[in-house]
Amino acid sequence: MRHRFVLALSLAIAMAGCGGNAPAPATPAPPAQPEAVSKIGDVTIRATALQTAALTPEVASRYGISRGDRTVMLLVGVRQGPEMQETALPATITATVTNLSGQRQQIAMRELRSGDLLDYVGTAETSLPDTLRFDLTIVREGGASSTMQFTREFYPR
Repeated sequence: MRHRFVLALSLAIAMAGCGGNAPAPATPAPPAQPEAVSKIGDVTIRATALQTAALTPEVASRYGISRGDRTVMLLVGVRQGPEMQETALPATITATVTNLSGQRQQIAMRELRSGDLLDYVGTAETSLPDTLRFDLTIVREGGASSTMQFTREFYPR
């Protein structure tokens, strides 16, 4: 399952470059930032944040989000079990993002189902360049909760 999460996200980002006649960026894009990972027993939580302009129009449409440099997508997956045999777990994700100026935004997270996969997605707006701190509270079915915090940098494309 982890590989499917990473593969789906990697494919979405890679396909963004296959758009035909788009001009080449004036400056090279910064390297992809790794996903944030938290393990609690046999439960793994993975979170990724990226500018939605990196998504293909098809992927953005499937996720129900608009593409843009200033729009950042947060994607969270909660899985249980050994790697390669993980199952998706239902959860309630509460997320906020804080920029370098201290401005906070609540990120409305919603379920994103694809076959037996269950992930959570939400978006936030930012000015560029900026460093964003993501604060997540994850409450799994049954009441077990955990928190996660990570930062990511975003630049004009």
